[in-house]
Amino acid sequence: MKPVAAESSIGQEFNIRIMGLNFHRVIFPVSFFSIFALVLLALSNPAFFGQALEGVKGWVLTNFDWFIMIMGNMAVLFCAGVAFSPLGKIRLGGENAKPEFSTLSWFSMMFAAGMGVGLLYWGVAEPVAQYTGWWKTPLAVLPNTPQAADMALGATVFHWGFHPWAIYLTSALVVGYFSYNKGLPLSLSSGLKPLIGDAHKGLPGQLVDVFTVVLTVFGLSASLGLGAMQATAGISHVLGIPNTFAFQLLFIVAVTGIAAFSLWRGLDAGVKLLSNINMALALGLFLLVVVGIGLLQFFFGAFNAASDYVQFFLPLSNWIDRPDQDWLQGWTVFYWAWWCTWGPLVGIFVARVSRGRTLRQMVLMVMLAPTIVTVLWFAAFGGGAIAQITGGSSPLAAGLTDVSMAIFQFLDVLPMGGIASLLVVVLLVIFMVTSVDSGALVVDNLSAGGDTETLPPQRVLWLVMIGLVTITLFVVGGDTALKGIQAGTIAMGLPFMGLMLLLMIGLVKALIKDCRG
Repeated sequence: MKPVAAESSIGQEFNIRIMGLNFHRVIFPVSFFSIFALVLLALSNPAFFGQALEGVKGWVLTNFDWFIMIMGNMAVLFCAGVAFSPLGKIRLGGENAKPEFSTLSWFSMMFAAGMGVGLLYWGVAEPVAQYTGWWKTPLAVLPNTPQAADMALGATVFHWGFHPWAIYLTSALVVGYFSYNKGLPLSLSSGLKPLIGDAHKGLPGQLVDVFTVVLTVFGLSASLGLGAMQATAGISHVLGIPNTFAFQLLFIVAVTGIAAFSLWRGLDAGVKLLSNINMALALGLFLLVVVGIGLLQFFFGAFNAASDYVQFFLPLSNWIDRPDQDWLQGWTVFYWAWWCTWGPLVGIFVARVSRGRTLRQMVLMVMLAPTIVTVLWFAAFGGGAIAQITGGSSPLAAGLTDVSMAIFQFLDVLPMGGIASLLVVVLLVIFMVTSVDSGALVVDNLSAGGDTETLPPQRVLWLVMIGLVTITLFVVGGDTALKGIQAGTIAMGLPFMGLMLLLMIGLVKALIKDCRG
């Protein structure tokens, strides 16, 4: 199958050029003014706005938990079905397409975009929370028991394993196939073509892309603002710098500035370089922790984490007659909806860096490799923290009082804990930079009608927009407005899952037709 020349479709025929910059005449202005209007609404009454969106989020998680759980499971089955069927042989870009990036750089970029910061933040906190019953326990096990220790690792890996990456991958497969093999723009709206034909160029497709831009910008803004508070708490702990509001604000500005420099340099010289550096530093931190807790304990913990994941995979995937309904909605359903807010960002970014790979290679790399890393990571950090608690050597034994500080409290007990904590701070900064860079690339592509060859000023424009939205909400509304925006983006995970179902149907229809043709 030969690669197809890019179709103008939703992109070029609706674009306007201003001083060399390329904007879609509908997607760009509608997205821009939608974001502006929502920021003004959030700032008009941050407390009421946050409370209202928290209510919407709670309603979604409570009343649509069944649908969200079904779609999470379906994403895993869908990706596995594509990989192990004859459809998996299809290569993005055609039979003769060659990968643009090495396997290591490919993995590093998608992993940094997908969940790098999250593993630092929750690497210790979530297993400890599940073990101690900080907010209920999975499958209603008794907290602080050997069974709770097994369940803590199994449930944590479940939340960070196959399911989130399958949600990301669904978007990546759709966008990559229709863009590189059918010549359509690099956007989710292209996946609607098998279902609605050329109407994907018009209002339905434009609404999908506007939705994607708004979801990505606010998801990143909430993560950047809340992440800044977490990162500065860590910096204060390690370096003794007072964690003031001004310091948090300066941190956001610094991350945005570093990200702008990286993005200006481009995907290869900027984002890829930072992602590779990040993976090297993450490996260094991981090895320090493994040595600190002991090789024997680590290997035992890794075996337990993997076996617990397998053992509890089906019980945790079930949503019917659960004895832990509150925990299910507060943890698993929340996670699946949260991964959906990052689904367009990570999915489109993974598609962009996966040209030349077969669909089978994408599934195996995107689902298996991060899950293996997740098992090893939580075995070292989470398993090590639980061992500290049971041994009475950790301040975490008194309870999980500050989630953002859990990893530092764990590292303080280990040899070379100061060096490890400093590495965590550096990793937090670079992971946040790569995530923001990836998101800015995605919204820039979408606002340009799927054009991936925009000029550096245009890419940086969206990054500055994300930074300004974060700073504005942070300065005026504080964490109340940011958490409200986060709640709103999680609620938007529900319509995204409905869209995901349509995209799955459209992709299967197109792939089967392609194989037969």
